[in-house]
This record gives sequence, structure tokens and C-alpha cells, in this order.
Amino acid sequence: MAAVGSGGSNAAAGPGAVSAGSLEPGTASAGETGCGRPGGGGARVRIAEGSGRFLTEARESIPYGPTYVSHRRLKYISLAVLVVQNASLILSIRYARTLPGDRFFATTAVVMAEVLKGLTCLLLLFAQKRGNVKHLALFLHEAVLVQYVDTLKLAVPSLIYTLQNNLQYVAISNLPAATFQVTYQLKILTTALFSVLMLNRSLSRLQWASLLLLFTGVAIVQAQQAGGGGPRPLDQNPGAGLAAVVASCLSSGFAGVYFEKILKGSSGSVWLRNLQLGLFGTALGLVGLWWAEGTAVARRGFFFGYTPAVWGVVLNQAFGGLLVAVVVKYADNILKGFATSLSIVLSTVASIRLFGFHVDPLFALGAGLVIGAVYLYSLPRGTAKAIASTSASASASTSGPCTHQQPPGQPPPPKLSSHRADLSTEPFLPKLLTKVKGS
Repeated sequence: MAAVGSGGSNAAAGPGAVSAGSLEPGTASAGETGCGRPGGGGARVRIAEGSGRFLTEARESIPYGPTYVSHRRLKYISLAVLVVQNASLILSIRYARTLPGDRFFATTAVVMAEVLKGLTCLLLLFAQKRGNVKHLALFLHEAVLVQYVDTLKLAVPSLIYTLQNNLQYVAISNLPAATFQVTYQLKILTTALFSVLMLNRSLSRLQWASLLLLFTGVAIVQAQQAGGGGPRPLDQNPGAGLAAVVASCLSSGFAGVYFEKILKGSSGSVWLRNLQLGLFGTALGLVGLWWAEGTAVARRGFFFGYTPAVWGVVLNQAFGGLLVAVVVKYADNILKGFATSLSIVLSTVASIRLFGFHVDPLFALGAGLVIGAVYLYSLPRGTAKAIASTSASASASTSGPCTHQQPPGQPPPPKLSSHRADLSTEPFLPKLLTKVKGS
């Protein structure tokens, strides 16, 4: 099950509001120096009462300040985590499912991942209550039982996520890791379509074009797979793998949009939501286990075929998703798209070395189209407008002196670099300042 995190693919917490004293770059208010022109210079400076010194507010907007460096570092850490988790989970599942010997039951691995994820979230909530069992019990009673309507709302996405995780095992067992990684990007297409249908969102022309490019790239990769694509083990069925990955993409897109729709405005924490999803996921996973492999599991045992590699897959599914939920709030859409592209490249390179995967020109073309489509789709809407307005405002700010008059005997405000006028156009700069709600 995909973990839920701020800004994640499944649910996004509301934008954080800053205090009344927080500032935004490029705007002006009473008591501050500067012309107040948009994009006029980065951090704003205010004269301290009874002093000739200038106090800078929003220090994080000053280039190369300690907060700026710290958040920039977190950006790159989040990029690395997203890339490694995306690629390693697929590669580890493929490795565990293709090892010679007894094959473990995929349904048991899904259940174990949900159990570990739920227990981890419970421990984190316990730590948030500072080890007070009574406070934790009262909190869970209120959040889970008293507010049972919100809890029941999570049953549907939890069911879909459980189905999705089982389908991933089927797909990766029948498709090369690199082919699955490329084809699985169809979830971007399904999520976009469900967003338009269920949330009445509009897509730009560039996004529609990128979705068409994405579909074309996946079709080319699947044509290469159907045409041969190198030696294939006898126990693998590419048709079943393709059907499973398409069903997984459909379930992923619907679950993510549905989750966002039903929980919009909800105040539950990340760990509470993941705990609730884990409870439903464990119960539904056990039902699926009993229905699909109940007789075989009863005869051979729940942990039949478990090896260190299998435990690595379970731990990656359980804790990798939670780790992504923590770091994804530092990643904007461009960075997440870049992480997806790097994951495809990393999975392909690792598949060549680990599984003898053969990359031919047709696969390279399809994968290249998918990577380009992911990047284009992740570009923020109105990027060109933002760049144009930044250039115009920068030229306006340098065309003449500031009309604000300084008090006699006071030094002029420090000149800050004009390239800081619009942080939103920098893909790897943290979004540090947000508007107060209702402003």
C-alpha cells in the first residue's frame, strides 16, 4: 500500500500557513523599505524602531543562508530517497520472485508489509504522546471509533491499495523490471484522467501532449516486449504481466484521486492515516490471502519460501513507503518527475547487470519518450509566464531608483540579487514561504 504523506501521490496535506510576521519576496507593506514592485529584489528589509540598523525578515530567502542551504540539502536527500525506493522495490521483488527454489506466497508478503507499517505508525503515535499509554488510547478511541465515518472512508482506498500491491507482484513476476518500471508510468495517465473526471480539474495543452507521448512510449516498449526482447523464462507470461500492470495503474489512479477527494480538509496526521490504512489493509489482505491461496498457505505455512531477500522486499514495502511519506514534502512536482526518470534509468541499468536484460533501440526509444513525457507533465503550469514576468520585473526594478525616501543619516538598504525574484521557477529550491490562508 502506498504510504500517505504531505504532498504525496495519494493525499496531500493542506498548505502550511505562516505567521502574520512572515514575509513574501517581492511585495511591500507599511514600515518597509523598497519600492514594492513585484520581483523587486528578494528578501524585504525593515527599519528597526529607534535604530539605524536594518533587520532582514525571512532570512531563508537570502541566498546561501543557513536555512537555504539546509532546505536545499533536504531537496537532494528527498530526491535520492525517491529514486532509491522506486527502483529498489521493483528490483528486489523481481529478484525475489525469480530466485530458484520455493517461491513465497505474495499475499503473505502484502499482509506482513501492512502489519509492519501499522505497528510502526502506532509506535510513532506513541512517541508523539510521549509514552503516555492513556493519552494514546484516548486519542485512538476518538480518531478511530468516535469519528468512525472518517475511518470508514479509508476502507475503499485501502481495498484498492491492497489489490494494487498484489497485482504488482503478478506484474513483476511476469515482466522484466525495466519493462514494468516504464509501463507502470501509465499511472500518471490514469491519475490525470480520474482527476479530470472526479475533481473537475483542467489540464494544459502541454500536459495532454505529454500524456499522449507517455502512452506512445509505453506502447513502443510493449511492442518490443511482444516481439521478443531477448530470452524469456518459460514460467513467465508477458500478457498476464501487462494485464496486471494496467489494472494496477487504474487502481492506483482511482485510489489516489478518491483519497484526495474524501479527505480534502481532513486534519488527521500522516501517521494516523497510515495506521488506519494499515488496519484495513491487514484485514483485507488476510481476506485476499484466504480467497486466493488459503489452502496452500494452510498446508505449507505462512512464511513458506521466506528468505533474506523476501524479508528485504517486505521491509522495503513497509518502511520505504513511510520514509517517502516523510521526505516527499520537500519534493515539488519537477523533482518527483526527475526522480521517476532516474528510477527508470537505474532500473534499466541494474536489470542489464542482474537479470541479463537486453536493451534494443525500440526499448530505448519507448523509454526515452516516457522519460520525456514524465518531465513535461511535471512542469508547473504557466512556467513560461513566470519566466517572462520575472524578466520584466527584473528589468523594471533596475530601470530607475527606488522612490522610497530613506531617513536622514541612514544607510541604504542592502542590494540583493534580482535572480531571487521568483523561487517557483527554480526546480530544486524549497518552497519556503506560503501565503496565509485566506490572504
